[in-house]
Amino acid sequence: MFKEEIIKILKKEKIPKDLLQAPPNPEMGDYALPCFSLAKEYKKAPQEIAKDLEKKLKPSKNIEKITANGPYLNFFINKAQYNKEIIEAKLNKKKPNKKTITLDFSQPNIMKPFNIAHLRSTMIGNALSKILTHEGYKVVKINHLGDWGTQFGKMIYAYEAWGNKTELMKDPMHYMTNLYVRFHKEAETDPNLEDKGREWFAKLEQGNKKARTYWELFSKLSLQYYNKTYKRLNVTFDSWAGEAFYEPMLKDTILLLQKKGIVKESEGALIVDLESYGITPCIIQKSDGSTIYATRDIAAAIYRAKTYKFYKNLYVVDVRQSLHFQQVFKTLELAGFPWIKDCVHIPFGTMKFEEGVMSTRKGIIIFLEDVLDKSVEAVEKIIEEKNPKLKDKKKVAEKVGIAAIVFWDLSHDRVKDSTFSWAKVLDFSGETGPYVQYTHARAASILRKAKSSKRIPAYEKLTHAAEKELIKQIALYEQAIEKSADQYKPSILAKYLMTLCQVFNDFYEKCPCNTEQDETLASARVYLVKKTKETLAQGLSLLGIQAPEEM
Repeated sequence: MFKEEIIKILKKEKIPKDLLQAPPNPEMGDYALPCFSLAKEYKKAPQEIAKDLEKKLKPSKNIEKITANGPYLNFFINKAQYNKEIIEAKLNKKKPNKKTITLDFSQPNIMKPFNIAHLRSTMIGNALSKILTHEGYKVVKINHLGDWGTQFGKMIYAYEAWGNKTELMKDPMHYMTNLYVRFHKEAETDPNLEDKGREWFAKLEQGNKKARTYWELFSKLSLQYYNKTYKRLNVTFDSWAGEAFYEPMLKDTILLLQKKGIVKESEGALIVDLESYGITPCIIQKSDGSTIYATRDIAAAIYRAKTYKFYKNLYVVDVRQSLHFQQVFKTLELAGFPWIKDCVHIPFGTMKFEEGVMSTRKGIIIFLEDVLDKSVEAVEKIIEEKNPKLKDKKKVAEKVGIAAIVFWDLSHDRVKDSTFSWAKVLDFSGETGPYVQYTHARAASILRKAKSSKRIPAYEKLTHAAEKELIKQIALYEQAIEKSADQYKPSILAKYLMTLCQVFNDFYEKCPCNTEQDETLASARVYLVKKTKETLAQGLSLLGIQAPEEM
């Protein structure tokens, strides 16, 4: 509101609001207007323009002082009023804007384990759903399951050849993973197995009863497994419409593209030639009559446009799928769909371990549940060492252990590759989830110990550099959320929270609440701690992370 008031003052003088900036030195004021660009219009030196404006413009309740300093006109806001506004402002969501965003994320492949690589799409998507909802959008969270494709043909063949239902039901996901790995190892010496897999998938597409029964069994067991992980991560979806959901629509989709005149035959397959656009052809139907996931993504986009009338249609998918989305988007553009301009691929880099990049085919897999378990166990040990009397230790360890993994992932710029490090992930004093959670718990502890006071907080007394810096950081919270939403980067909010924690901990060391003799100042500090705690709690919530009251 303070900046807006200055802008109104400048508007009366027909001065562009874009000229207003933060001064290079805080002593020069809270906002500065450089007058260099006004010299031509006013036909005066910048110093004279600043002096003339100083005389002309009048301070107000919120703008305490307006002074010229060389070629700059500096504005000093009412600090007591500013502090009160920031500290007492409610953390509300923006009003609904009646715009719908479809957000496609997570997308695990049925019969394959939920590995650490899936964490990126799941948690980036989950955080974006919360951030965009906070910004006023109606977000439809879609889990476009990989529940169709040649991998089913391979699994059916493997199960027919080497499977055992009793062993399958004991530990479905590990058993199916082992079968899938075995299929690819055997195929290295017997290439005919790939043809066998394709034959079984063709049967599945044709509605073969046996193939369908296997597909239903493998899908059911996989979903039961995935739901356990989603529950643990506190992730929910509005739609589970995977690739199989669009299978009945594929004939009409192909026919539609053919009628648009963009499909041609190539070696028995149906393709959309995109080479003139610098993109390799988009295969719509393979030579054996089966479809690929590009066809299903095209059908899905058309369905979402009709069903949800989206403002944006977002896909949180690995950067290695960038070519795929270029093909799909260009095909839809050539087909004449105007809403294609609102479809956005949100890519993310690869997560690496010392073992290297993961591959289900090669058997190089790190199960997410194992990583979460290990993290929780490590946190349990740390709690046992540092705070053995803590109540509900196991519940707290679960919250902190999972937050460690999630925050570490979200704090990295999503477009960059990252290497997982246990030492960094679980560092309670570094730029980590546990550090942010611990700072929130510290604020909660201060509030529990704070003396009850009926004194009105004296916000004008919050003049210590650490107090001013903390208020300044809190004021940047909504801006961090807006940037995260605009750039589809939860890392912006995560990094903001880390900075807020660092500033708060500096304030904690230098500005005590409970030993301060001036009760009105102590009261103001308590309110400042309360505001910091609320900001951290909501910020963590927007990232899909819980904020324990004690650690």
